[in-house]
Amino acid sequence: MGKLVFILGGARSGKSTFAIEQAKKLSVHNSRVVYVATARAIDKEMKIRIEKHKKRRPVSWKTVEESKDISRIVPELAKASVVIIDCLTILISNLLLAGESEKRILRKIEELLRGLKKRNLTTLVVSNEVGMGIVPENKLARSFRDIAGQINQVVARLANEVYIMEAGLPMRIK
Repeated sequence: MGKLVFILGGARSGKSTFAIEQAKKLSVHNSRVVYVATARAIDKEMKIRIEKHKKRRPVSWKTVEESKDISRIVPELAKASVVIIDCLTILISNLLLAGESEKRILRKIEELLRGLKKRNLTTLVVSNEVGMGIVPENKLARSFRDIAGQINQVVARLANEVYIMEAGLPMRIK
């Protein structure tokens, strides 16, 4: 049975760095780490962000870029002992912008995580906490916030451990 670790926090709170550090600790015996990157380089600024993220990871880790259908790459993930999915909210955004319904997004992500939990690996899932700010003024942004909040609750329930990041400091809440 696998282990699911959920890392939640605001923008620039240190979520990805914490996930990378945890994966390094878990992979000290040359275990295979797969980093699933959900972001797409849609503009120059995003390309720079992605390159910075890549430089923080050990070169021995495998990076798989998948912006919409992580289930498609599960056979490849099964070969790993540690998987990082970074970032769940970007995945949600990609699916929402592709026209997926709220119900389908929830089902897809829950099925993916339940499936990964059945495998003999540790999965670290990074996600943004988006519900602590103001109510967005447009429907798409409100839908995104609502879906992300619902999915974060599902992941927290399924997770063996949950951390919230605040100013680079991890706080274990489950």
